Amino acid sequence: MNIIFDYDGTLHETLNIYKPAFLRAYEWLVANEYAPPREFTDEEIRGWIGYNARAMWETFMPELPEDVRAHCSEIVGQTMREEIEAGTAKLYRHALEILDTLREQGHTLIFFSNCKRYYMEAHTKAFGLNRYFYDMYCTEDYDFKPKHEIFPEIAKKYGGNFIVVGDRANDIEIAKRHGLYSIGCAYGYGSREELRDADAVINFPLEMLSYIPAGEL
Repeated sequence: MNIIFDYDGTLHETLNIYKPAFLRAYEWLVANEYAPPREFTDEEIRGWIGYNARAMWETFMPELPEDVRAHCSEIVGQTMREEIEAGTAKLYRHALEILDTLREQGHTLIFFSNCKRYYMEAHTKAFGLNRYFYDMYCTEDYDFKPKHEIFPEIAKKYGGNFIVVGDRANDIEIAKRHGLYSIGCAYGYGSREELRDADAVINFPLEMLSYIPAGEL
């Protein structure tokens, strides 16, 4: 079985590093008079996790000039890199245990995230992700196309069935558009509504092992 894993909100507790990065970028906007001072709740910030960098800023503040949005994206990226290198990044409890179990069962694990390449490589170094994933994909390598449009490239490379595991609508959309089995992670950053089309919805990471059979679906 080929299992496609989203990363942020599925395996990684992203708010720990995304919140300081988002707030630093917004502080820059305020300092440069592109935005008024304001407070953000964790719930508001959580809502942007899982978007690719381009889509996040285009949706959050579409009135900003493109170069300003790009600069804010760089601030977020640099801050998250610093947080990863400082050891602030955290995986969900049991995340590596789950990956190890699935790998030992003979599944082919594939990393597929709406992230930039540096982010994927930094996390790979921090957590040794290459020990668990057979292959790794980030949407920056495909000009941030939607995941469901990139999936055929993955499908060409691997035979057999696929399961998609993720916490946002764009993960479940891969499965819906391509007739795949999906597991929605309600403990992540998406809403229950986003996961309404998932074949199974789980409330904590270890629960996913109950929905992934050792053999083919």
